[in-house]
Amino acid sequence: MENYDTQTNSAGWLLFVKLSFLISLAAMLAAIIFMPGDLMLKGYMGLNSLFIVSSTIMVSKTMRDEHEGSKMLNRINEAKTNKIIQEYTE
Repeated sequence: MENYDTQTNSAGWLLFVKLSFLISLAAMLAAIIFMPGDLMLKGYMGLNSLFIVSSTIMVSKTMRDEHEGSKMLNRINEAKTNKIIQEYTE
């Protein structure tokens, strides 16, 4: 049986990603709060910002799941091929 390497991220990269997300979220919130305009406009911008963030998370998760699914399918196909080759060579 082959050992498959799992790709892990470094602690520095994880910290960078989390801080970048929090800083960008805080900047968007500050921009909405301090922008000139009435409460209706600020509410609209706030809801759109939340929608953008949630959509981005969903898209990235879906793309990751698709990639991992294709890797699993490739492993299954490779295992089937190896089994057929072993049966043929016996």
